[in-house]
Amino acid sequence: MTETTIAEHALIGDLQTAALVTTDGSIDWFCAPRFDSPSVFGALLDDERGGRFRVRPAGACASSQMYHPDTAVLITRFSGPDGIGEVVDFMPPCGTTATTEHRIARLVRCVRGRMTFEVVVAPRFDYGRRPHRALLVANGAVFTAPGTSIVLHAVREPGDEHLAEARVEGEDVHLRLALTAGQVRGVVLETDAAEPPREIRVAEFEDLFRATVDWWRAWLARSTYRGRWREIVARSAITLKLLTYAPTGGLVAAPTLGLPEQLGGERNWDYRYTWVRDASFSVSALLALGFAEEAARFGNWLGDRIREGHAGAGGPLAVLYRVDGTTDLREESLAHWSGYRGSSPVRIGNDAAGQLQLDIYGEALDSVFAADRAGFELSHRGWTALRAALDWLSEHWDQPEEGIWETRGGRKRFTYGRLMSWVAFDRGIRLATTHGRPAPVEDWTWQRDSIHGQLLARGWHRTRNAFVQHDTGDELDASLLRMPRTGFLPAKDPLWLSTLDAIQAGLVTDSLVYRYDPAASPDGLAGSEGTFSLCSFTYVDALARAGRLEEARTAFEKMLTYANHVGLYAEEIAPTGEQLGNFPQAFTHLALIDAAVTLDAALG
Repeated sequence: MTETTIAEHALIGDLQTAALVTTDGSIDWFCAPRFDSPSVFGALLDDERGGRFRVRPAGACASSQMYHPDTAVLITRFSGPDGIGEVVDFMPPCGTTATTEHRIARLVRCVRGRMTFEVVVAPRFDYGRRPHRALLVANGAVFTAPGTSIVLHAVREPGDEHLAEARVEGEDVHLRLALTAGQVRGVVLETDAAEPPREIRVAEFEDLFRATVDWWRAWLARSTYRGRWREIVARSAITLKLLTYAPTGGLVAAPTLGLPEQLGGERNWDYRYTWVRDASFSVSALLALGFAEEAARFGNWLGDRIREGHAGAGGPLAVLYRVDGTTDLREESLAHWSGYRGSSPVRIGNDAAGQLQLDIYGEALDSVFAADRAGFELSHRGWTALRAALDWLSEHWDQPEEGIWETRGGRKRFTYGRLMSWVAFDRGIRLATTHGRPAPVEDWTWQRDSIHGQLLARGWHRTRNAFVQHDTGDELDASLLRMPRTGFLPAKDPLWLSTLDAIQAGLVTDSLVYRYDPAASPDGLAGSEGTFSLCSFTYVDALARAGRLEEARTAFEKMLTYANHVGLYAEEIAPTGEQLGNFPQAFTHLALIDAAVTLDAALG
């Protein structure tokens, strides 16, 4: 059972896959060659059978962790009785062409005194289901399994043989690096390498480090954000970039799977895919920071999905896709893994792909509308596809669905799904009329107005004096905190303000917000969960739009205290303050950016 908590990790990546690094120098999560590929290192979910890549000093040492400023390059520092050292971890960014070759570079430096580092490379291919062989060679090591391999390159100088000890133990390779002040060595792990291990000189390694630093700083320099919370907003932007699959522009919800929403519970999902909802939200967040290219690339990804015409249970759009745009997401459990701190089952794949979630059409159209306002032109083919999606929605919006929270307790007429259907027609009408595009505007207007009337008649609960989760109960739902962002009602309309008050009283605890109450609104799953950080930041946004700036700023600053040591957030926060759920979660960092931008503007 793993002892390292979710929050004790940092993220590195190359824009096609990513790795999590613990505060004691262990990579205990890494999938290759893509985010959604089987794991190579998975100790995060099973300490004994998952595999890891560890670089840390021999003996007891204190550790701390930070990012090299304005980059995704990670520095883990160690201090012990004989010296101070550090491990610098990074993955050189890949281009937009999909590749199976990925590098994890681990630079090892002794800063003061002397320090001996221990290196353990213990891969477990295919979620630990595929055996492999380990072989030491002249300039490193080779790990081979059926259909795949990785190599370990040594970073050293001529005459270094006396500095290192190497041996094979079973399926693993162990190294020792004895360094004195000023010495720099390291290793580079490469997946599906075209060549055998080679000796990498320190100067070449440091050049690779500087090139990676320069790449990230050049990318971040494109940000136009000049608000009050630059450091945490920049870290969130870098995190979103790390979660973007460069060949397609799709944004994964998180790089992990199976991390629990409740310790010991069954709410353990695979988030290594691109949800239409999450990625659509990213457009407005990235445009607000000036990252137009990323927004445009997702727009192209979304356009491809609509043109393909999924035509499944959820209509022309699937709820989620693999990073390459395919929809083979059959859910299964890894019965041989114990799960994070005993939380099982550990699921791969995600059956939510086959659900009906009507809100995704509003989020998709809203992202296209935002891109249009930013000056991106929608092609004729793109418009034709959007029109077809809206025509489908005209026939299907008034039916029960699984909803934004992907419940498994039966379909309902969720208010949020109706709200976002209203957004879909509203944005389609605006796009058609602004650019004179052919469209059944009269029918779309009728649909939009019908939804508006239904929401006021059925979504509004007179006794609760609030908009509620669905039309057959009085339960509250934090997804409706997004209502003022949509324009459905003014942000200071009495109906919305009373809803905000109801959510504050029923779902908010000291700035932290629950999605809904599973006890009051059964979702088909056992157990409960923590507060949902997306909703907590959306709550800040809603307060700011309502003019309650003191409350908004206090809630925002409190939320910042729940970030981990390097500014990252998981999906949820437990009553103990512990981070829970998949990590880091794009949803949370998107909402943080939205809240910071809205609050900045409101504060002036």
